Amino acid sequence: MDDDDSACVFCRIVAGGEPAETVLETADVVAFLDVRPVFKGHVLVVPRAHVVTLPDLPDELVGPFFAQVRAVAAVVPGALGAQGTFVAMNNVVSQSVAHLHAHVVPRTKGDGLRGFFWPRARYAAGEAAEYAARLRAALEAG
Repeated sequence: MDDDDSACVFCRIVAGGEPAETVLETADVVAFLDVRPVFKGHVLVVPRAHVVTLPDLPDELVGPFFAQVRAVAAVVPGALGAQGTFVAMNNVVSQSVAHLHAHVVPRTKGDGLRGFFWPRARYAAGEAAEYAARLRAALEAG
């Protein structure tokens, strides 16, 4: 951890300088309970390296990071008596800590979670094709 990372609470947790209820540690990833959970058992999965957003995650960490997000999501239902999970990640907007983190939230039908529903829009005629073309071009450009 360099001096720039010392202000990051997640970097301090990774380094052991900030207390957290850790549930998983690998060479590249740490997962711990969110101190303000949506539901009890809400886990945050973070890369050990200070990375702010998903686009900043180095290619060599994508696999290890998402493998551990998947591993946590796989065990949460059985370990906590949930029926499933909600897995989410914010990039900049609504990202309360500027360190990449995936939320793995236990879910049960009828649990009352309504805060993650977004308004829906409709495309005008031909508009979906235009948006898709713009995204394809951006992906091809790399």
